[in-house]
Amino acid sequence: MPLMLSLAAFLCAATPVVPTSPAPTPPSKSTAAKKVPVYPTTVEVVRDVAFLGGSRKEKADLYRPLGHDKTKPLPGIIVIHGGGFNDGDKARGRELNISESLTLKGYVCLSINYKLRRMQGQVTWPQSVHDAKAAVRYLRKEAANLGVDPEKIGVIGCSAGGNLAMMLATTGPADGFDAVAGEPYQDISARVTCAIDFYGAVDLMNYHDMKMFAKTREEAPELYKKGSPITYLDAKDSPMLLVHGTADVTVPLSQSETYLKIAKAQGAPCVLEVIPDAPHTFDLQPKQRDLRPLVTGFFDQHLKGKQPK
Repeated sequence: MPLMLSLAAFLCAATPVVPTSPAPTPPSKSTAAKKVPVYPTTVEVVRDVAFLGGSRKEKADLYRPLGHDKTKPLPGIIVIHGGGFNDGDKARGRELNISESLTLKGYVCLSINYKLRRMQGQVTWPQSVHDAKAAVRYLRKEAANLGVDPEKIGVIGCSAGGNLAMMLATTGPADGFDAVAGEPYQDISARVTCAIDFYGAVDLMNYHDMKMFAKTREEAPELYKKGSPITYLDAKDSPMLLVHGTADVTVPLSQSETYLKIAKAQGAPCVLEVIPDAPHTFDLQPKQRDLRPLVTGFFDQHLKGKQPK
């Protein structure tokens, strides 16, 4: 059933909590982890869009430039959070930074949540891939209502989100992730024009056992291969940019180096930007270097047709 999105949703700002006693008890770790996000006021934010349908608890946040004229469509970008496929949220600091930065440069961003593993033995893959593809389809389906160019949709993801971004860039209907019964908007393409991966694990057979499969690599090597974007690389893929730090001890730089090597061998359009001394987790403004020109330049080239500097 088609979904209707109200663009008159509330713009969001965090409300500070005022202590009721002069010496409040420090919050527990679980309470601190649920900190209310502070959404930017420099752009329009529509919170908790039901892009997966009303029965799913996972929602998305829509970002648009202030005063955006819907009759003048802008390219769209899907933003996918990280967290090892077990944690993370669409409104964590990194995702807020990425979404605001790109929206200010003339894009409509959809920062999404997707199926995460919440209990032992729970299998959440390939549902996470289906959710990411549904986000692309939703943005394309609602393009006229949102002021998005349906032919110009990119994706950026960090860590686990980087894996999903590359799955969007490399897989098509023939790979078995499309035309899935019960998934929304199946008559709409999930293809993206270009994709950016920040320090994602893209070769799971050479990474570690993943809880989202509820099986080890030894038990189910075929699952780990299917969950690895390197499996699907070919010359027909959308342009891809990988960004990875040399000080990453969570997802080693070798993951992106292997991806680039295979991409070149297959004729897939891919480049790797190595950030010296950068750790695993960073947004577009790490202390090592301002990455906004790099990321915006890539999207401008492939979504707006601008020549790279």
